[in-house]
Amino acid sequence: MKIVILSQNPNLYSTKRLVEAGEKKGHEMLIVDHTKCNLVIEKKKPSIIYKGEEILNVDGVIPRIGASVTFYGTAVVRQFEMMKVFTATESQALVRSRDKLRSLQILSRAGLGLPKTVFSNYSKDVSQVIERAGGAPLVIKLLEGTQGLGVVLADNKNSAESILEAFNGLKARVIVQEFIKEAKGADIRVFIVDGVVVGAMKRQGKEGEFRSNLHRGGSANIIELTDEEENAALKAARSLGLGIAGVDMLQSARGPLILEVNSSPGLEGIENATGNDIASQIIKYVERNAE
Repeated sequence: MKIVILSQNPNLYSTKRLVEAGEKKGHEMLIVDHTKCNLVIEKKKPSIIYKGEEILNVDGVIPRIGASVTFYGTAVVRQFEMMKVFTATESQALVRSRDKLRSLQILSRAGLGLPKTVFSNYSKDVSQVIERAGGAPLVIKLLEGTQGLGVVLADNKNSAESILEAFNGLKARVIVQEFIKEAKGADIRVFIVDGVVVGAMKRQGKEGEFRSNLHRGGSANIIELTDEEENAALKAARSLGLGIAGVDMLQSARGPLILEVNSSPGLEGIENATGNDIASQIIKYVERNAE
């Protein structure tokens, strides 16, 4: 099979592991920088031009679309779908997952546990926003933030008001979430491929850091999920329509609370923490579904 990996950087761990796993199975693996593709849209014959050549005879696509290029990356994925090529992450699922507010609304509608969240249209009544989120301490997140960037913990009401007023003044969209104290700066990342949990790890923020992201210096260890945690993760991925997903959740006194569902989860942390060959699971997923 000929499998395209949409990735801006061929040297990333995830990209290299997918190439390695695919070639090990005898597939032709092609890395394509989606930001450098030209899309030709015409009746009955949509096509993609890359480095002056038309991309032909592709059996499957594995999108690794960075958050900063979601718009164009999604357009490229959609073009492959128009060409009747199987994509491991569907374009609409990618769009849904990247919109933090929309994805939380979908997860809420599916009946999943979430931290109490408030979103407003640059409300001047920041005190009420804080109150509705359960009061300080609370977490304020930029809607466009990734890898823990744009996430702030407000320890008290004065601090929360100042941060919200600053973001509102900059016309920066934020959501305000309750702080789950009992999580103790840790969260769980559940990696799902084709409706099956293929790995799970508990990420612990470094001392004095409430964000558990590995990019922020956190550590990760393998964890055995409870039935409730596994079911919540699977339901979250399914509700967003994602065949490949990294579901982030908190352990709380009222059960698992979904923080976010990542449509391009990195492989390095989860493979190192669990010892599982997740790249090969993704290749098998493409094999099962590609014509």
